[in-house]
Amino acid sequence: MTFSLEIRPLEQIDIPQITKWARNEGFAPGIGDVGIYRHTDNQGLWVGCLGGLPIGCIAGVRYNSSYGFLGLFLVEKKHRGNGYGLALWKHALAHLEDLPCIGLEAAPDRVKDYSDWGFKKSSPTTRWQWIGEGELRDQDIDIEDKNSELMVIEGGSIPSMVAQSYDAKREPSPRPHFLSDWLKHPAGTVLALVDRNGFCHGFGRIRPCLLRNEEGWRVGPLLADSPALAGILLRRLVKNHPGKVLLDAPGLNPNVTPLLSRLGFEVISQTIRMYRGLQPPLLMNEVYGLACLELG
Repeated sequence: MTFSLEIRPLEQIDIPQITKWARNEGFAPGIGDVGIYRHTDNQGLWVGCLGGLPIGCIAGVRYNSSYGFLGLFLVEKKHRGNGYGLALWKHALAHLEDLPCIGLEAAPDRVKDYSDWGFKKSSPTTRWQWIGEGELRDQDIDIEDKNSELMVIEGGSIPSMVAQSYDAKREPSPRPHFLSDWLKHPAGTVLALVDRNGFCHGFGRIRPCLLRNEEGWRVGPLLADSPALAGILLRRLVKNHPGKVLLDAPGLNPNVTPLLSRLGFEVISQTIRMYRGLQPPLLMNEVYGLACLELG
């Protein structure tokens, strides 16, 4: 029997399957990530089904009236080559069609495909990996708590508006709903650097993630005023998290490579950030790690 592809909104019951696909593809999804994607734009995630059985998915999330992002684009291997991916792609793109800017992360061998749809290359996004016992190589990066104007605050003690205000000036679009879910999720640890006047100078999150055949950790987002402060946050985040730690860093920040190399991270893969429309005119010098590749 031949079935035509049905595209429907992603439901709660689909999340384990989508997470499994993402894990098998090497996306290294964090625990709880897909649920946060769904909550960010409940009209922006879809599943493609044949005879009622899911065979693929895609996200086309609208952050606001100016910016959207495409990701989580998967079709089961046994169903590829039949046009199902194209149908999902067109469906998600139509959801974002009226936006001035749409972003995505492209595998190097897919850049030409996306270029044919009007997307242009912006910069590489590099996945870095560190393997260790919870202590980064450079022990000199830290702050002296008694003398510093900065304090390291963890989790629920971080005022939500402090992190959101800091993030909004360094990302393509304000994303308070997404960021609130991301930073308040119980899986992982969130840290922020705050001065005595309550102003934020950086924040980051580490969370457990699902590698192809094992488990590890992902850092993201990671934002800071300077490489030194990013190093402080990264060292504190990685502490007591042994094993593999992944971080996806934007190529537009020239400070990333010197910092991560010094701390013992190594490059393991690369994707290409692409945009259709007006690329956000933001400097990325204070962005050291993206929250995730699937939603930018």
